[in-house]
Amino acid sequence: MNSLGLAGKPNAGKSTFFSAATLAEAEVGNYPFTTIDPDRGVSHVRTDCPCLDRDDRCGNERCQAGKRYVPIELLDVAGLVPGAHDGRGLGNQFLDALSTAEVVCNVVDASGGTDAEGEPIETGAYDPLEDLAFIEQELDLWLADIVSRNWETLERGSRAPDFDFDAALTDLLVDFGATRGEVAATLRNVEYPANPKAWDEADKEALAGELRARTLPIVVIANKADVASEENLAALQEAADQVIPATAEGELALRRAAEAGAIAYDPGDADFEITGDPTAEQEQGLEQVREVMAEWGGTGVQEAMNVAVYDLLDCITIYPVENETRWSDGSGAVLPDAHLLPRGSTPKDLAYAVHSDIGEGYVHAVDARSGRRIADSYELEEGDVIKIVSTAK
Repeated sequence: MNSLGLAGKPNAGKSTFFSAATLAEAEVGNYPFTTIDPDRGVSHVRTDCPCLDRDDRCGNERCQAGKRYVPIELLDVAGLVPGAHDGRGLGNQFLDALSTAEVVCNVVDASGGTDAEGEPIETGAYDPLEDLAFIEQELDLWLADIVSRNWETLERGSRAPDFDFDAALTDLLVDFGATRGEVAATLRNVEYPANPKAWDEADKEALAGELRARTLPIVVIANKADVASEENLAALQEAADQVIPATAEGELALRRAAEAGAIAYDPGDADFEITGDPTAEQEQGLEQVREVMAEWGGTGVQEAMNVAVYDLLDCITIYPVENETRWSDGSGAVLPDAHLLPRGSTPKDLAYAVHSDIGEGYVHAVDARSGRRIADSYELEEGDVIKIVSTAK
């Protein structure tokens, strides 16, 4: 399951985002290190279900009239403050936890109503641009510190006559969780001394920054967009590649209202319908959220997760089935499962994603849409429905 990590300073709305996206309760506080252990919950990315291409909807519990919700993990790390990489508070522990995610969602208070430490101040008194580089810098410096602590190993190895610095450096960085391909691409983009003893801290920080950008991309969530100035939002969008205006409080209100039967709303919708009998105060609050949704095409919460998985991670959604005619499993359930795979994946990659035994026994695959056998080298596409033929049961 793909994992997204929520990061940001205290009181930016990170835990509210977590609660809205998972409907799980997270401890909320406007101070650093609200919780010791990160909260973990299941949320979803949204895509079009292949059942839209058939006469009837699939009936899967994660499909709402053709809107397919695919599970992902959401990790809420306690609020971070400048100096976390130096171990301020429990900063290193939280950065360690954050590094287990595949994408970092930097939740920024776009309203400028909290200072660098997350303390509430007058709305607009703080420049949210200051928070853009904050998480990125903390992660880069945290990784650079880990590299520095292990650098002595490279220096000792360099004394050997057959020492291969690039190979040794690659081995070191792979131990941190990077793939060899990611390390190779990183080293191609960084100028560095050929002798490890000639490296200084700036060299290590440049290496760490380049590697982090490849292995842990960041999407910026401009939270509290409903009370942020247009100037703040425009400046944030200009300063970063991926910035999603959002109102986590608005999404949480909609999710709870939908759960109570007061409105008809699916996460990611651009609007909602009042179906119950809310009080005048509740209806006023809902209409305020509706105004924000009209401007941004939704609350931004679902969009942020979709951007993280489908854009930054470049994943596609594939649906394995046993019966290629009915698009069902052995029990008759139509489109029972959905897998998120990296773009460029093949049918055999899907087989391993379903189960290692299925992968080991892979024979061939069938495109359920056409009913035809497909090549083992075929690159799967978003929404493909695939039957895997395997010797494993």
